[in-house]
Amino acid sequence: MVSNNGELEARLWGTADQLRANSGLKSSEYSTPVLGLIFLRYADYKFGLAEKELSGKKGLRHAITKDNYQAQGVLFIPETARFQKILNLPEGFLTGQVVNDAMKAIETENPNLNGILPKNFTSIENTTLVELFKMISSIPIDSEGDVFGKIYEYFLQEFAMTEGHKGGEFYTPTSLVKLIVEIMEPYHGLILDPACGSGGMFVQSAKFVQNHKKNPDSEIAIFGEEKTGDTVRLCKMNLAVHGLEGDIKEGNTYYEDLHDTVGKFDFVMANPPFNVDSIDKERLKDDKRFPFGLPKTDNGNYLWIQLFYSSLNATGRAGFVMANSATDARSTELDIRQKLLNSKVVDVVVAIGSNMFYTVTLPCTLWFLDKGKKKSDRADKVLFLDARNTFKQIDRAHREFTPQQVEYLANIVRLYRDEAIENTQNSAELLKEKFPVGKYINIPGLCKIASLKEIELQGWSLNPGRYVGVADGAPDDFDFKERLEKLNEELEKLNIEANTLQERIAENIPKLLEVIG
Repeated sequence: MVSNNGELEARLWGTADQLRANSGLKSSEYSTPVLGLIFLRYADYKFGLAEKELSGKKGLRHAITKDNYQAQGVLFIPETARFQKILNLPEGFLTGQVVNDAMKAIETENPNLNGILPKNFTSIENTTLVELFKMISSIPIDSEGDVFGKIYEYFLQEFAMTEGHKGGEFYTPTSLVKLIVEIMEPYHGLILDPACGSGGMFVQSAKFVQNHKKNPDSEIAIFGEEKTGDTVRLCKMNLAVHGLEGDIKEGNTYYEDLHDTVGKFDFVMANPPFNVDSIDKERLKDDKRFPFGLPKTDNGNYLWIQLFYSSLNATGRAGFVMANSATDARSTELDIRQKLLNSKVVDVVVAIGSNMFYTVTLPCTLWFLDKGKKKSDRADKVLFLDARNTFKQIDRAHREFTPQQVEYLANIVRLYRDEAIENTQNSAELLKEKFPVGKYINIPGLCKIASLKEIELQGWSLNPGRYVGVADGAPDDFDFKERLEKLNEELEKLNIEANTLQERIAENIPKLLEVIG
């Protein structure tokens, strides 16, 4: 029986990490081969199930071929690449080259995987490789094979933590992704993540569909773009071990619109890189993906926000992670934010506390856009939700949302949208404490619906703290660490404003000299 609380994943990770420590390899050198072996075991398992089913079918008048397997949506695994066959090789014969050849053979038989599977197993000593095969062969199989997806996700998370900043480029913590998906409600349609990393948004969207008793294969279509080839490969393997397929392309989203995105998608979700500078805006001048204009500030946040907005169809929804500084950014970024608000698509903004990411401690904000709300009674309203005090402490430096907390926060949004609440994670009692009659109300320190007029009076700020305020009778405890983080956040905002002022001064000096001259 597979444990529900991660004991199996933790045990496997402990073994894998110990093997890595003894191998002398860096985490970045070790992660892709290990994830590749989890993929191999999963693909082999699914192939074995299909093999049994096809062998037992009456009426097949010809030999079973690759086409029969692929008709069932199963990868064809040639004999030389079968997991158990490699594991049972005589001592000394299980080498990195053998595994490399197995991966090449799978790619040859399945062209959609061409160039995707890792082929760097010769970097791992043969003894370590044998132990890895034994470890992965010990994975107990459930009836659906879901255990492989859970283990793959767990290993992605752990590798992200050990790889530091680089890990943050490919992995968004699962509980944060789940909250985005629950608020987005991607029941049916085309889904885009233009900064897709290892594909967590897609996986959780598929799980959302499954949890609502539908088949993701027939309900959603997946499209992604990612600038790093290695991460594209991680994403495609992640989709595969969850039984999913998607159109994932390698490219730089700022300059390459590989999915012809404008006005196309029902859902857009992403965790883009924050505060990117040195983007060549000359190349973006006539790009229709930026309908509100290009910001003069050397910062990519408001380019991403427009990319998400412009990709939505007439009723599309977007949900994304954004740097806190973007909620109050000034100058041309403020102009863009004002245009976005006046287009009546900003639906929900959620403040997220610190330590939710594995690579940075700073807090962030979740933004949700909804083009379909223009014709609703929410057209001139925005819900601000402060989730900074909602979390479970994992360890000294990391926090997450529990499934109950995710459902509770999403249910507040459902009340605001006048939708039915959900209670699969037993959040009803938690919700009833704050909303006793089952209807939305503003609660100081937690949530507030603000009109566009109120937002204009606040200088078009989207900072939830400006609207939500503090809870009645909240204790005045002083937390040095929390205060330091807030000061650091304020410093970041001031630095951005200082840069903006410098740009204005630089623009105005020549004009002033002309007047004086």
